[in-house]
Amino acid sequence: MREHRVTVPFSGPGAGTAPLTWGQKAIMRDMRATGWPHNNSGAHPLPEGVTVADLAARLGEMMCRHPALRMRIGVGDDGEPCQVVVPSGEIDVEVTAFDDDADPAEVRGHSHKVWFEWMMTPFEGHTPWLVRLAVLEHRGRAAHLVFAVNHLVADGTGTLLLMTGLGVGELADRELDPDAITGLDLARREQTPEVRRTSDGAMRYWEQRLRDLPRATFGEPKYPEGRLGHRYWHGRFSSPAAHLAVLAIARRTRTDTARVLLAVLAIAIGRATGVDPLTTNVIVSNRFRPGFADVIGTLSQNSVVTLDLGGTVDEVVARTRHAATAAWMRAYYDPDQLDRLVARLDAERGHPAEVTCRISDLRFSTRPDAEELLADDDPVTEQRVRAELPRTSLSWDGHLDAMPDQLFISVEDRPGTVHLQMVFDMAVLTTDQVETMLHAVEEVALRAAFDPTAPAIGPTSPAAPGSS
Repeated sequence: MREHRVTVPFSGPGAGTAPLTWGQKAIMRDMRATGWPHNNSGAHPLPEGVTVADLAARLGEMMCRHPALRMRIGVGDDGEPCQVVVPSGEIDVEVTAFDDDADPAEVRGHSHKVWFEWMMTPFEGHTPWLVRLAVLEHRGRAAHLVFAVNHLVADGTGTLLLMTGLGVGELADRELDPDAITGLDLARREQTPEVRRTSDGAMRYWEQRLRDLPRATFGEPKYPEGRLGHRYWHGRFSSPAAHLAVLAIARRTRTDTARVLLAVLAIAIGRATGVDPLTTNVIVSNRFRPGFADVIGTLSQNSVVTLDLGGTVDEVVARTRHAATAAWMRAYYDPDQLDRLVARLDAERGHPAEVTCRISDLRFSTRPDAEELLADDDPVTEQRVRAELPRTSLSWDGHLDAMPDQLFISVEDRPGTVHLQMVFDMAVLTTDQVETMLHAVEEVALRAAFDPTAPAIGPTSPAAPGSS
């Protein structure tokens, strides 16, 4: 295995300096709170005939075309972080050449190792830019590439849009809007009175939901020993049966799967913890807004929603449908303005309080598939759903050093299953509560799939504190 670099010069329009966009401010807060670099990263096999030179040329074209890729974080005259887009520079393609007798599986495995390392490792010290490209050569051809972009440059969808320039990814054939607004111009627009009024409206919505919060969603720490000596744990839960059940609920209630899943997750949380109503943050992509679809930037921000979990599951789904829509419409705002609102409410309340539950639906390719299935004539029967139950899995995958949330749940983009990645604060939750919560996702969905009168919280009492 041999390593070398191919240096690519570039120059392009759109240089300048501007404040951070609202989306950049939001992700920078997450970076500071978690200590994670928040890089989007992935490995991709390459078709026959693609060379390192081809990919170097494509990267150079991307650097020229997209000012966001030439962006660095600077400090403005006000002492705050700002965007600095440079007109020209050089970037390296990092090439690893494998011996001809290497097993193709070894090469593929190395590509996955690299993308994971790049996702978790800050770029500083490796490149002056917030983007990296590696190519793995094997038997005289470019076999795999690894592409990584820091979240300050682009969110998940923005990264897929960038990858069209490399000819890979789920949007590889998409033609991008050449007139999409740049990060610098978006930041400047966000300083105008018209757009500031959007943030003002969001603050009125947020204030109604934050005013009467407890100190933390799930209370003060009760179990200082955590779980096996560690406070923050992450795990995975996968249920093909829940996937089919959610489709059945969505069909009956004429609701999209995003809102049904949010309702089911909220009910499961309520069953395990006794928190009802539940106030949770939800991560929202603002790309539905006019002119934002093809922006190379980070457009995801937190919103907040309060869900009443009383009545039947169908009733919770109906309330969630309306509440989630309102939350998504109030997810575009200046995070500095939200900080000031929170400080004022804390002072008026007499104690600090925050939402420490967060849910993110990351589905991109599988969400459209799910919605298409709603119109499918293929029935979701109880027998079909129950046949999938043996494939349910739950795993505790390890511990983390820090996390700002007491509970974080992301719905991953996996076909044919409800696949959850989660982080838990085991100083406030027990192992029994966590496992009750996750299995309740499946139980709630399965019962409600075939019974429109199924209760949400119902007779199930919150899990009693067990061993942690």
